Amino acid sequence: MKKLLSNALISAAILTPAIFSPVIAADEVKIGFVTTLTTGGASIGQDQEKAVNLALKHIDNTMGGKQVKLIMADDGFKPEVGKQATDKLVKQDDVDFVAGYIWSHVLLASRKSVLDAGKFLITANAGPSPVAGKLCHENFFSTSWQNDQTPMAMGETLNQKGVKSLYVMAPNYAAGKDMVAGVERTFKGKIIGKDMTKWGKDAQLDFSAELAKAKASGAEGIFVFYPGKAGPAFIKQYQQAGLRDVLPLYTVFTVDSLSLPKLQAGGMEGVLGSVSTQHWGPDLDNPANKKFVDDFRKDYGSYPSFYAAQAYDSILLIKSAVDAVNGDLTDKDGMRAAMEQASFDSVRGEFTYGNNHMPIQDFYSRTVVADADGNWTTHIDKVVLDDHQDVYAADCKL
Repeated sequence: MKKLLSNALISAAILTPAIFSPVIAADEVKIGFVTTLTTGGASIGQDQEKAVNLALKHIDNTMGGKQVKLIMADDGFKPEVGKQATDKLVKQDDVDFVAGYIWSHVLLASRKSVLDAGKFLITANAGPSPVAGKLCHENFFSTSWQNDQTPMAMGETLNQKGVKSLYVMAPNYAAGKDMVAGVERTFKGKIIGKDMTKWGKDAQLDFSAELAKAKASGAEGIFVFYPGKAGPAFIKQYQQAGLRDVLPLYTVFTVDSLSLPKLQAGGMEGVLGSVSTQHWGPDLDNPANKKFVDDFRKDYGSYPSFYAAQAYDSILLIKSAVDAVNGDLTDKDGMRAAMEQASFDSVRGEFTYGNNHMPIQDFYSRTVVADADGNWTTHIDKVVLDDHQDVYAADCKL
């Protein structure tokens, strides 16, 4: 009997700490940010990193009364590397949020690692159609757009300009296919030629053959999607081919604040007057955007790109969630509900979230111009899609 009693007392002593010890709340908010910091897409990732650091500076590196620990991770422009970086953030670093993701194929390779671990995933750029539709998830949010939306705005812009025929070029991967599908969805004219070029490790950067075909097609315009270093390569060859006055240029995610300084330095005047579409621009007239653009230019000496704007917003979205629960990172429902409200000062102005946690927002046509100091930038012309929701939201069961 005494032996049984002793064993019982020992068992109680062992179990008591697990039963009665208070839960110690984390004293910091850990955010992993996956982007491209090396290889051909490094300029994009570096612009995002600048914006994230600026956002943390603006909020005094504090959310919900806790300090923020930021862990930047490089995807190397490869899905497998991005997944490895994501796995480390989730399993080893035990971050509370994973944000970033420039490339659709990297996001698609990494999403399950985050969501299956019960973490929040905030895409600050990539918006492949599956994650907006059948693969939507309660813990997935976007501070950018669904891939089809920006080219859908371009299709409507082309309609308003009276363009009747179009030649299309884009890289052959998930986002490229979404971009082409988007412009085809709204453009009412005829697409008389299409080239899907090689992407990835050995991405095609010589477009001379395709440009010759486009010129010979007799199209009234050429629509292209070439992010990263492929964009300036295309623009240079477009100008060298003498197409500015023959085949007007319409782009998405190709001409931006990252490429324009390089294009200006290289005298690529063929890009002046070209038209793009986007949900944001450096000249959007709201207090949050003015502060963001002014401080970005002050700190880094250049205009921020839309990649930077979306990365900046991702930090403010996370802050809105952590603030709403007073730093209680165990309150996932409270944080999710707060993010669904989009109740933060976005640089794009007010927007709402759809059921699939993709923004419902305005899209603008923009023209490349020189500012008062002679710097090439983009100027917003007008709204072409008002409070636009992506078409894949109907496939989301949330």
